[in-house]
Amino acid sequence: MKLSQKQVVFENEVLTRFDLFKSLFLTLPFQRVKHTGTLLPFFAAHCERGVEQHLAPEHIIDSFFGQYEQYVQESDRVDLLFRIVQYIERQVVLFDAIEDSSFQALGKTDETAGLDSLFKLAQTDPKLKSRIVEKLKDFSVRLVLTAHPTQFYPGPVLGIINDLIEAIKNNDIPNINLLLQQLGKTPFIKKQKPTPVDEAISLAWYLENVFYKVTSSIHSKIDSELELPSDDVKQLIELGFWPGGDRDGNPNVTVESTKKVATMLRTILFRCYYRDFRVVKRRITFRGVEQYLENLQELLYNNSFNPVENPVDETSKILENLNNIKDVLYKYHNGLFVNLVEDLIRKVNTFGCYFTTLDIRQDSSILRKTVSYLVETFDGKTGLKQSDLDLDEEAKQKAFKFNEEQLDFSTEADALVQDTLGVIRLLKDIQASGSERAAQRFIISNCQQASDILGLMQLFLWQGWKKESLTIDFVPLFETVDDLSRARSVMQALYTNKAYATHLKKRGNMQTIMLGFSDSTKDGGYLMANWSIYKAKIELTALAREYDVDLVFFDGRGGPPARGGGKTQRFYAAMGGEIENKHIQLTIQGQTISSQYGSLDTAQYNIEQLLHAGLISEIKQNSSDTLTEKQKSVIDDMAAESHRKFMTLRNHPQFLKYLEKLSPLKALSSINISSRPVKRNSDKELRLQDLRAISFVTSWSQLKQNIPGFFGVGSALQWAEENNLWSYVRNLYQTSGFFNTLVDNCMMSMTKSNFDITAYMKDDKEFGDFWKMLHDEYEKTKAYLLKLSNANVLMENYPVERASILEREKIVLPLLIIQHYAIRAIDNNRLSEEQQEIYRKIIGRTIYGVVNAGRNLA
Repeated sequence: MKLSQKQVVFENEVLTRFDLFKSLFLTLPFQRVKHTGTLLPFFAAHCERGVEQHLAPEHIIDSFFGQYEQYVQESDRVDLLFRIVQYIERQVVLFDAIEDSSFQALGKTDETAGLDSLFKLAQTDPKLKSRIVEKLKDFSVRLVLTAHPTQFYPGPVLGIINDLIEAIKNNDIPNINLLLQQLGKTPFIKKQKPTPVDEAISLAWYLENVFYKVTSSIHSKIDSELELPSDDVKQLIELGFWPGGDRDGNPNVTVESTKKVATMLRTILFRCYYRDFRVVKRRITFRGVEQYLENLQELLYNNSFNPVENPVDETSKILENLNNIKDVLYKYHNGLFVNLVEDLIRKVNTFGCYFTTLDIRQDSSILRKTVSYLVETFDGKTGLKQSDLDLDEEAKQKAFKFNEEQLDFSTEADALVQDTLGVIRLLKDIQASGSERAAQRFIISNCQQASDILGLMQLFLWQGWKKESLTIDFVPLFETVDDLSRARSVMQALYTNKAYATHLKKRGNMQTIMLGFSDSTKDGGYLMANWSIYKAKIELTALAREYDVDLVFFDGRGGPPARGGGKTQRFYAAMGGEIENKHIQLTIQGQTISSQYGSLDTAQYNIEQLLHAGLISEIKQNSSDTLTEKQKSVIDDMAAESHRKFMTLRNHPQFLKYLEKLSPLKALSSINISSRPVKRNSDKELRLQDLRAISFVTSWSQLKQNIPGFFGVGSALQWAEENNLWSYVRNLYQTSGFFNTLVDNCMMSMTKSNFDITAYMKDDKEFGDFWKMLHDEYEKTKAYLLKLSNANVLMENYPVERASILEREKIVLPLLIIQHYAIRAIDNNRLSEEQQEIYRKIIGRTIYGVVNAGRNLA
């Protein structure tokens, strides 16, 4: 097969260099590192052969040690396994750095055009240019960084990766060698479980080192290409932030941690401003600007290094002084160094005094509990009785009086009730320090009815907020398949509620609705989850247009397809005319942050791709992206068939037992990866509905079975063929951007699967039939996807991405064998308590390595 130009570049720039630089690992300062480095290729090859022969992990590892006399003792074997894990962890970092350093040489990873091509067209088409300019005035992309535990590199390692990327770009061998030595000495694992503040500090690295610089660069590009004043598009790129604000299922997030994170975000931003200002001050040494520079020096320095308890929003003061300097430069100094001032103005326009919008999120059940507490405690003052809260939904909505009170709460109240009321009060202070943009969204998880939103609005009014100045947006999160099907009726009840409609009008008639992929995938399977969200978007858009509401969809999209990730830009470019797409908002997490936004090059490219997707979906909309009624009917029937198949799996008595026994699900709760528990109701027996979607997806991915990313798709395609609908399905794949992306993402999920690793289970007395059921659906889905895409291998149309995935899978195969070996050793009860603890540590370390290598694995 002839390789494409991109594949040749990938082989030369990434695979060949990786093989070359791997030899440098032999000099790493590990104990007996040379010995480990010498043995690893033999161990890796032994694992590959064992997997091909469908051998059990204990057979693979025991037979390997049987070849070496020095590994008779259990302690020596465990020591080598730990060192192999350490070695591979650092190989993954090296591969990441080499791949990222080759980003420019490889060009776009997706086959879509970007902003540059659109701007080029606009230069010769005045009508297109004016449409782009108009669209940009009322368009934004908001990336919301979440604290989900899928990024395990600590801050110091991220810094090394960044420096390593630059060194590899420059082919600086001595520096690469030194950085790999530093990497060898730098711990990858935190000894303590991170707090929400720790998680915020870790993600703030990206704010300071990547987003702060890239957003200005993109704004500058748009300014120069379209001759567009930066004031016209100052909120084109927005950032959101969840660590410290997302308390859903995380009792470790408190009012105190929210306050610390808000303060930290402000302080880091001012330090970024101050660094830039020092460059401005060093260059602009002319007459006429002295006072403005002095004002800025004092303001920026104090906010950076001497923050006060209750700071105020200084944005207008900063801009006033910068604009005065700019005027003086143009008027008296030929505009010398004005570019430095304009760059800082762009950044202040974008970030204000807050850097990112800190979102608050809590589950609807906690909010109901809080309303109930205040009604019970302040009988008469609330205007409600306990019996009102038990009324049917329509009557309950009417019962809220939306009266304004200042209701105090006691320290004897439930901790989560205290936290909810405390954070509602804290939001006022955060807004005072950075404008309402610093924190103005309250997201209601598991939102099931309109009274969930109305009750939260009432809570604000009972905590000192006034209706006239309620600068808060209430954001319902619909996630399960059932919640998505009810979303339209919930929103209609809100739009027709007089108090809520009045509030919405004060908020510019803009309503944000969050739609989450994670729980809908766990709830209904891959195809049903995607289709339920797409249908909900069509219904909610039609409803918003009917009530003249400016609708914003906020997508809870994770890294992998099973959590709504994958080819994000293509997803947004193919929304069709029935779905509102004025603003793009999505969560990014874990490996998605590091792989797509971890360096300046990749971040600029990916943000520009999202901007391009939003512009294209409206300006040059593809008519085939708006589905016909027949196409909707076909997908609807296929989704129902897929859902039926997925439910047979979910309701299978061995479903959770299989996951608990074979995957590292139990280990996820004990390793220090996140401040958030692996499941809700962590003190109770494991139930699927309590299991966090991220733990669910991670566990399947460590098994290399990726069930949430494909299960049921093959059965749905088979059903379509048997019911003479194959021509419609093929046409959908060829013409609908939505369906094409959905299928391609499914193929990506399957490319990251490897059933050979667990094939020894097919003869297992307890789980053999269950394993076969999973494998049969995998094989069926693979066969139908290849037939649908007219391809010989999965991801044939994305050869570079496919090659990257396969190389990563090859790197981590030994980790997976070690992990499954350790899980089975503990399960067989042949280890002492002390040995079990050591093996649990091995499992934890392998989880880190596998997830880091997968990038958008979980």
